[in-house]
Formats: sequence, C-alpha cells, structure tokens
Amino acid sequence: MSIQIIGDFPEGAIVSMPLKAEGMSKLKTFGYGVLSGAVEPIAALITILTSGFVSSLLPYLLAFAAGAMIYVVVEELIPEMSEGEHSNSGTISFSLGFVLMMILDVTLG
Repeated sequence: MSIQIIGDFPEGAIVSMPLKAEGMSKLKTFGYGVLSGAVEPIAALITILTSGFVSSLLPYLLAFAAGAMIYVVVEELIPEMSEGEHSNSGTISFSLGFVLMMILDVTLG
C-alpha cells in the first residue's frame, strides 16, 4: 500500500505543476492533483467486485494487452520502423517474427 501512495505523489505533481505554471491558484491545483488520484480506490473496488467474473477471461485479456503494448512499442518507439514513407511492413514483419519465435519457444522448450 505504501508503494502505491509513493507513486501517487508524482502523478499529482504532473497534474498540478502545469496548472500552476498557467497561473491557477495553489489551492485549485492541489485539488485537481488530489482528484486525479481519487479514481484509483473506485477502480480498485470495481476490480475486486468483478475479479471472480473476469478470472476465466484474464489470460485472453492479458494477451490482448501485451499485444497492444508490443504494437505501440514497435510502431511508435522504434524509429527505424517508421522512417520514410509510412507503411506497416516493418510492423507486420516484426509481428510475424515474434509469432515464429513464440512457436519455436513452445515447441522446442
């Protein structure tokens, strides 16, 4: 729990500091910083209440999330993939190579 609290300080600062730089009052910026973290307990409660229902779908949802993160990394963060005219050939080639690597990993142990 204390780790989560430590992580909330930078989140509140990231919300509050630009607002303060734009001339908003300290009290208002503090309030917006606190409100930015207020949704976390609500989301935690919803997660706890739905965890039993979603547990059978969890492997598929996590696989989808991992695939989305890999796509974002390849498409946006690796600059060589998007040099020149934008095409998806680099991203598709990376995806096919990744699938081949996973097949070989599973079959060869």
